[in-house]
Amino acid sequence: MAEFLKPKASEQEENHWLSVSDLMAGLMVVFLFIAIALMRDALIERDRIKEVAVAYQETQVDIYNALVDEFSQDLERWNAEIDQETLTFTFKSPDVLFPRGEIELTSEYQALLSDFFPRYMEVLDGFKDSINEVRIEGHTSSIWNRATSPTDAYFLNMALSQGRTRSVLEYIYRLEEIERYQSWIKSHIAAVGFSSAKPVVGEDGKEDFGKSRRVTFRVISNADVRIKQILEIDE
Repeated sequence: MAEFLKPKASEQEENHWLSVSDLMAGLMVVFLFIAIALMRDALIERDRIKEVAVAYQETQVDIYNALVDEFSQDLERWNAEIDQETLTFTFKSPDVLFPRGEIELTSEYQALLSDFFPRYMEVLDGFKDSINEVRIEGHTSSIWNRATSPTDAYFLNMALSQGRTRSVLEYIYRLEEIERYQSWIKSHIAAVGFSSAKPVVGEDGKEDFGKSRRVTFRVISNADVRIKQILEIDE
């Protein structure tokens, strides 16, 4: 009688494989839900970053347009230009800016900065929440003199470019017209010397030594900070 009630081996195996199949099906459903959840989170993060990217681009355009509106009539007489992609305001006449090989500002450059910088700060004042930093960047050509090695020329030009940007920052910081901006300037404006690291190259592939000697004011947005903040939401 006991032997009659005992399941056959084939039935036991069948029941075993049915149990394994049910388990695998359940696991597949779980993994599917996990994958859907991860894809949903990834799409949400993508959309958030896209929103910041769009806002960043719009802010870049707004700052550029505001700078152009303010300075369009001055660019030619200052021999200056504004780059829309990098929001870099470049003064391209080194002989007007500094005596050759010196860090002291010429009287012409002092007069230019006295006109330019208060107006520049007024433009940026409307975009402070979107600005991470403003860099005063000094650039030189790759040469010093014929008797100087390329390595020595690089470091001599490094000291020169750093000294020049420091002179510019000190001069504009002391202008009476920007006294109300001094606290913001301390925390947001940096003076950086690049030496000959970013030369201007002509269409022939050769360095344009004159154009390489320049001083720029570059606005750097806080888009990367805002993206990080968005990614940290709900963590």
